Amino acid sequence: MLKPVALASLLALAAAGVALAHGDGAPSPVDTKGLKELGEDPVSENPYRGDKLAISIGATGYNQNCARCHGLDAKSGGMAPDLRELPSDAEGDSWFYARVAGGATKDGRVRMPPFLGILNQEAIWAIRTYVENQPKD
Repeated sequence: MLKPVALASLLALAAAGVALAHGDGAPSPVDTKGLKELGEDPVSENPYRGDKLAISIGATGYNQNCARCHGLDAKSGGMAPDLRELPSDAEGDSWFYARVAGGATKDGRVRMPPFLGILNQEAIWAIRTYVENQPKD
């Protein structure tokens, strides 16, 4: 049987691991090397739909920046919308890009920080590609 101090230490380590798995809370840039460069002007539709490299890069970007609120594997835990439910079309693309780039506020409170300037559009679209490829169980 574990002593209370040992048990407390194990629980603290486990909690730290869960927190790290959901990102550190500070938005962080994503390495998009290898993806087709999109330039400065925003693209209106996801240019990487189905691209395996974009899915892989998007997984990293999602886990670093989105999982904390939107859930691991894009399965929302109720804190934020389930992004897998967005339609995979121009309308869904437009909503996703605008929300990620500009963030969201409600009742004067920041619910999601704006990521434009931290994430380039290649990273935003790679994350969208990753989310679109997660099962909707």
